[in-house]
Amino acid sequence: MAINNPEHSDQKIPLVLGLETSCDETAAAVVSGDGRILSNVVMSQLDEHRPYGGVVPEIAARSHIDHLDDIIREALDKAGVSFADLDAVAATSGPGLIGGVMVGLMTGKAIAGACDIPFMGINHLEGHALSVRLTEEVAFPYLLLLVSGGHCQIQVVKGVGQYQRLGTTIDDAAGEAFDKTAKLLGLGYPGGPAVEQAARLGTPGRFDLPRPLKGRPDCNFSFSGLKTAVRREVEKLGQQITQQDVYDLAADFQLALTEAIIDRVSRALDIFLEQHQADQHILVVAGGVAANSYLREGLERACGKRGFSIVAPPPALCTDNGAMIAWAGVERLRLGQVDDLSVGARARWPLDPDAPAAIGAGVKA
Repeated sequence: MAINNPEHSDQKIPLVLGLETSCDETAAAVVSGDGRILSNVVMSQLDEHRPYGGVVPEIAARSHIDHLDDIIREALDKAGVSFADLDAVAATSGPGLIGGVMVGLMTGKAIAGACDIPFMGINHLEGHALSVRLTEEVAFPYLLLLVSGGHCQIQVVKGVGQYQRLGTTIDDAAGEAFDKTAKLLGLGYPGGPAVEQAARLGTPGRFDLPRPLKGRPDCNFSFSGLKTAVRREVEKLGQQITQQDVYDLAADFQLALTEAIIDRVSRALDIFLEQHQADQHILVVAGGVAANSYLREGLERACGKRGFSIVAPPPALCTDNGAMIAWAGVERLRLGQVDDLSVGARARWPLDPDAPAAIGAGVKA
């Protein structure tokens, strides 16, 4: 339950500890209210999950338990502060793998309770949505493309806690499609960087892959059919598949996915221009897939045609991290929005709870 506490918003520049454990990164950071990242420690679990070609929830949760205390201590040490210096604690309370979310949430509550300071349970997606404001002067409203391993959404960010969903994936997320395609092509894990690297050595245009939902009047995404088309091409090639086949197929997959995303985003850009008044027209691209340079270049061209600027957080803030959670905590603390310690973990937590159901999207909406 959110509690309005306006007294806290007028105090000294606060220091907020942020904890992130929603998937396979164990992360903690200390961020100040004036936008300084005093520390941002992230421990990746890639080596633990690589043999399985994806994240195993039980392994992720146990790793968070084993390492979070040390990560917090390292974050405090690098920031040169102690628990006594903190003004608030923010921890991801969803959405994500519920076991991992619970580890960070309960740890954050314990610290807040022991130090008698405010606590905030943060929506992981809001952490991504607001992270650009930690490093750039971006005013509300702006358009957000969130592309990660578990999510692919277009949102109008009207303010803290105020979102309008324009589009969502109705099956796989973009990052999930990268991971599954990389596995099909034997490129390893994580799939995004592996496919991008392979695509640089390939020539697109050889394989006829679909651009799912291209031309549709909505802004939704679909990548399951594209992934299936890649699998069928691999099966056609069979045992005779060569390394060049892999490179070319990776290039065509990346091209198809990029063109599909640009088509959906272009529709959202037009909707934003029609429906929202803003001093600046900005598309913020966040999430791990935002690091893909081929996608970024395509989005920059689409934005340029419509008078939009494209802004993205630094690469370290695009993937899951504690600084974005701490900053979301800063944004909420400014508004006096803190939680009591009864706030629970959520496996699903949409940014726009009033958005209509997207047919086929299920829990990913």
